[in-house]
Amino acid sequence: MPRTSPTLAHAIENPCAIIRSLGVLADTWSFLLIREALLGARTFAQFRDALGIASDVLSARLTSLIEHGVMEKNPYREPGQRTRDAYDLTPAGEELKTVLVALQQWGHAYVPQDPELRVVPLTIDGGRRVHAELIDDAGQIVAPEAVQFVRTASGPAPVDGR
Repeated sequence: MPRTSPTLAHAIENPCAIIRSLGVLADTWSFLLIREALLGARTFAQFRDALGIASDVLSARLTSLIEHGVMEKNPYREPGQRTRDAYDLTPAGEELKTVLVALQQWGHAYVPQDPELRVVPLTIDGGRRVHAELIDDAGQIVAPEAVQFVRTASGPAPVDGR
């Protein structure tokens, strides 16, 4: 069984997709590993050096991301070296770009520190900035204040009776 945060051990069984997602990604290191993978890191040493993360913590986080289908191990061998593992994002991991772009936008707007972004999402074909937006089923952009979360019949029971 994949490893989950002890406080969110129930998350994988939960009917709420937000809670299940947090059960997989609910720590800072997971998001930073995904960011570094998106920036081109592939090897254990590249992740360790970029983040300054302890080897045991890195190993545990990579294992968890692999077990949950966010990353995969692929063997590689440099000339004269033993075979090692590269860590690559799966299609599910690649889809987390949307989440990271949204987190970056929110952080830049509401937790500002440095006016210059250190990591910028750009299109591959033209280098244009990318922004996260809410889009409805008709393909129209929707303002955040025009969106509401609604419980469905199969959704989680309300905590406060609503």
